[in-house]
Amino acid sequence: MSSNDPKTFVAGHRGLVGSALVRALRARGNENLVLRAHRELDLTDQKAVMDFFAAERPQHVYLAAARVGGILANNRYPAEFIYSNLMVQANVIHAAHVHGVERLLFLGSSCIYPKHAEQPMAEEALLTGPLEPTNEPYAVAKIAGIKLCESYNRQYGCDFRSVMPTNLYGPGDNYHPENSHVVPALIRRFDAARSQDADTVTIWGTGRAMREFLFVDDMAEACLHVMALDKAEYEACTEPMQSHINVGFGSDVTIEELARKIATVVGYTGRIVFDSAKPDGSPRKLLDSSRIRAMGWRPRTSLDEGLAQAYADFANRTLATEPCL
Repeated sequence: MSSNDPKTFVAGHRGLVGSALVRALRARGNENLVLRAHRELDLTDQKAVMDFFAAERPQHVYLAAARVGGILANNRYPAEFIYSNLMVQANVIHAAHVHGVERLLFLGSSCIYPKHAEQPMAEEALLTGPLEPTNEPYAVAKIAGIKLCESYNRQYGCDFRSVMPTNLYGPGDNYHPENSHVVPALIRRFDAARSQDADTVTIWGTGRAMREFLFVDDMAEACLHVMALDKAEYEACTEPMQSHINVGFGSDVTIEELARKIATVVGYTGRIVFDSAKPDGSPRKLLDSSRIRAMGWRPRTSLDEGLAQAYADFANRTLATEPCL
């Protein structure tokens, strides 16, 4: 560990993005990390968060902790999604200000943009129209996180930054049958269908909705890239009240195309049926990532390569949890 490594708190280090951030930081030799599991530090508890920051005094903070889920979870638990995320963000960002954190990076989501935003969605599209109803509470919380960072920057001169990733996937994902996002959900379903020799897999929606997907380790590298920018360089590429930066792959696919790619990776050869009575969500969500590309970052992992790595991670975790006979 270098004496120059800032003491870094990765909030949500066991999640998809947080675990990738830890891998990326350690790959660069930074072991000066502060990590806490939820059972050790409840980020919705304001006093616990303030006490933690007072004791640990981190210099850098990556705010990757969040309550996340797919369409089903967002529809079923809207109160939990808005409350938990608002509390975590408010507590961590305020504590970072009070205890003199040098630099903080807040991770949002592409769902902050209006349902019918012009494609690809540029940062300027924020707050220009109604949100997608199925995940509006989560999106409102993420918008509040951006505005918290901007407000502390404007009033107190803090250096709090925000990045808005597109749909992420990869090692460390959540494969819960009800609360997962589309890539891990489809990996789990196609794997089960293959092992059970199922003739058909039925997927929600028409299959025509388009989505952009970014491998999570590429996202982690983007986060480190943005955090490494000088404050003046970051501010030169953003605006005080529009300071967030999109991070996307640069192209999208239909859900049907995604499903067929995952079926191929998993080895499922049965029929794929789409249930058009179920919601599609937003018709398209492609980010304009020209701002971060102008800063020198590019994704490195293709969708096919990333899906293969994601399935390998799923298979390894499945084997690790099988009981001994």
